[in-house]
Amino acid sequence: MTSPARAVLRSEARLFLREPGSLFWVMAFPVLLLGILGAIPSFREPTADLGGQRVIDLYVPITILLAAVLGAVQAMPAVITTYREQQVLRRIATTPAEPWHLLVAQYVLHGGAVVVGATVVLVAGRVVLGVRIPGSPVAYLAVLALALAALLAIGGVISGVSSTTKASTALGAVIATPLMFSSGLWLPVQAMPDLLRRIVELTPMGAASLALDQAAQGSWPDLQHIGVLLCWTLGLGLLAARYFRWE
Repeated sequence: MTSPARAVLRSEARLFLREPGSLFWVMAFPVLLLGILGAIPSFREPTADLGGQRVIDLYVPITILLAAVLGAVQAMPAVITTYREQQVLRRIATTPAEPWHLLVAQYVLHGGAVVVGATVVLVAGRVVLGVRIPGSPVAYLAVLALALAALLAIGGVISGVSSTTKASTALGAVIATPLMFSSGLWLPVQAMPDLLRRIVELTPMGAASLALDQAAQGSWPDLQHIGVLLCWTLGLGLLAARYFRWE
């Protein structure tokens, strides 16, 4: 990383750490939600309909995906759109730094916050609720990286098509709702009716939720789920590049 890029990253990191609201929703809220769900006695009992798994076991990857949605789809677009409105990118262009340095910094910071939030969820799930450490950690990390890339691309699309910060915040909230539903936040994908499940499996968060669960159990995720994630990630990435505007 070049010196100007490092300078932009350090500056953005300081600003990012001064926003406790974003840090709370990305890094603290998912683990608090997991704790609340874990306090429900029936969620801690093995269920035959879920192949002997507990409901709380399914909610670990779901809360991780929730952190990713909150960081990439709701928090990041508002920052980038605000910079565009305030012509910050134009001022950066007059320095040795490049505007894309700021964009990369935002991806790194919000992606890093999601990784920290995911780590906290996994540790808390293991220590407090007895959730097993992912049996296939490499597959787990690979799926999480793909899901995060898809969500960051969605955030990039939102940043590109939104003309104001208010618009990006509203659009992010609208898009986040079906993403949360398809990840299984209200009803785990594994417990959905067959038709609804088949539809949700074709969404990025539905495929990610199922793939993370399979990796947690120690098996490599189905190629269908990986393929769905790859298609969404590439397609959304192209849209983000197509619609993104510096000014």
